[in-house]
Amino acid sequence: MKLANIVVPLMLLGLVGCKSTPPEATKNIVNVPLAVPLQANFRNEIAIARFNELLLQPDMAVEQRAQLLYNRGMLYDSIGLQTLARIDFNRAVQLKPDLAEVYNFLGIHQTLEQNYGRAYEMFDAVLELDEQHEYAYLNRGIALYYGERPALAVQDFKAFLARAPKDAYRIMWLYLAQSQVDPELAKQTLSANSESLDPNEWSSQLVELYLGTLSEPQFLAQIAEGVSTQEEYAQRLCEAYFYLAKQAQATGDIASAINYFKLALATNVFEFVEHKYARLELDLLARLDEEPDAS
Repeated sequence: MKLANIVVPLMLLGLVGCKSTPPEATKNIVNVPLAVPLQANFRNEIAIARFNELLLQPDMAVEQRAQLLYNRGMLYDSIGLQTLARIDFNRAVQLKPDLAEVYNFLGIHQTLEQNYGRAYEMFDAVLELDEQHEYAYLNRGIALYYGERPALAVQDFKAFLARAPKDAYRIMWLYLAQSQVDPELAKQTLSANSESLDPNEWSSQLVELYLGTLSEPQFLAQIAEGVSTQEEYAQRLCEAYFYLAKQAQATGDIASAINYFKLALATNVFEFVEHKYARLELDLLARLDEEPDAS
């Protein structure tokens, strides 16, 4: 699932760690489809070069410079250059403190760095500036989920789902948080929410997988159906791997979860939520592995 539409049309430019998995763990995943890792979109690279030229102009208005920095930051983020993206976002918000979308991206980066308190502040700032910014609810919900505040995450995911009840990805995130609070209610809610889904949409099969009406082999076998490009296939696999990993994690099959998270990362679909948080999941699992045995 994309965080936002981050490809900037060229017409807009008319402006002045995880530990390595033991070899035996790989036996948990067999016959999975593999993606050709995506290459950076050349249009985004050209746009970045153009932004670089524009930002060299000394007489540019402050608001215009802030917007250019934000746009370049989005492009950096879309190709996995997170440090450069964060530098641009911070510079943009210093120049123009009321850019709601910048706080949204900064909040995501704080979540990925496990600075959850700062992440909450960023998303709160987004909603103070723009209460209609629906993705702030998703991203704050994710921060609360990883910050081990699942009850509050459920509230944000419910608000996010209410804005698009037929979106399977919103249903899935609500389920992930709710299952940490009340697993039985989470399953009932997942089943009820599934009734609004279009079965012809591939994403609905993620919900079917979690409901148990679609087996993992069946789910894997149909991933390529209706796919017309390698990019679309990689995007679909990135999502599939992530939710398969979360399912394996929930059942205690950590070896398979680790492998699926790694497969999600290997797609190079940097702008997708599932890719971003696969890295965080691996970091968290590595930390657990490093903790001394309490016994």
